[in-house]
Amino acid sequence: MALGLGIVGLALLLWALSLVVAPYGSCATASRFETKARAQNLLKEWLSPEQRGCYERFRYFDVIGSDTRTRYRIHHGTQTNIEELSSTGQHVCKWCFVPYGELTAGDVMLAQKIALETDERRALSVARRSCVSMSPRSL
Repeated sequence: MALGLGIVGLALLLWALSLVVAPYGSCATASRFETKARAQNLLKEWLSPEQRGCYERFRYFDVIGSDTRTRYRIHHGTQTNIEELSSTGQHVCKWCFVPYGELTAGDVMLAQKIALETDERRALSVARRSCVSMSPRSL
């Protein structure tokens, strides 16, 4: 569904999201809950059956970059939640890029998915890369 969306489609999606998502400080708790639920439902509609199953079980899903065919794991969250994986599935680094505005995790993850699947190079050109080791500390 997201393939071929391109940067114009991504811009339109983000614009549409900005119309339906109220800033956190200006809405009641029930409205915030409804906003988060709508964002989660929209995200799940855009996920493939395999991605949806993985997300529902582990709270992450994998996408393939449009330019390099690199695999990225998008974890539930809004910041530094993208993990780049090697061809063997090992952690390489983490990436952070988010759309403007106070969006819920579902909306942020959907924007990240679309960006990586349709315009990977541009998305990474504005992202912050973190090379923190994922291995356990030595005692």
